[in-house]
Amino acid sequence: MAYSKFILSFLLISAGILHFVKPNIFIKIMPAYIPFHLQMVYISGIAEILCGLLLIFPGTQKIGAWLSIFLFIAVFPANIEMARKFYEVHHKYFWLTVARLPLQVGLIWWAYQFRK
Repeated sequence: MAYSKFILSFLLISAGILHFVKPNIFIKIMPAYIPFHLQMVYISGIAEILCGLLLIFPGTQKIGAWLSIFLFIAVFPANIEMARKFYEVHHKYFWLTVARLPLQVGLIWWAYQFRK
């Protein structure tokens, strides 16, 4: 379990950095009802990096866990939107986007393990 925290931290920080390196990937999956797509991609990238950093240290692990949970819930609509868009165009990786949805729930559970 000790290494698990660092793996989740690494994944969060890496994904957060990717928001700045390849923002168009994330803009494409943003639901239309969310305004300021580029700014929201950057904000979510900062949030992911922050969550990953907070999880690393014992003194900030609890707040990092709760913020990660809220983050995973907040970005869930974008994952649904990605699956919807892939379905509409009959994208060959549609089923991977569907499989990602329960994995997102798994990330919530994973972060919940570090709330103590």
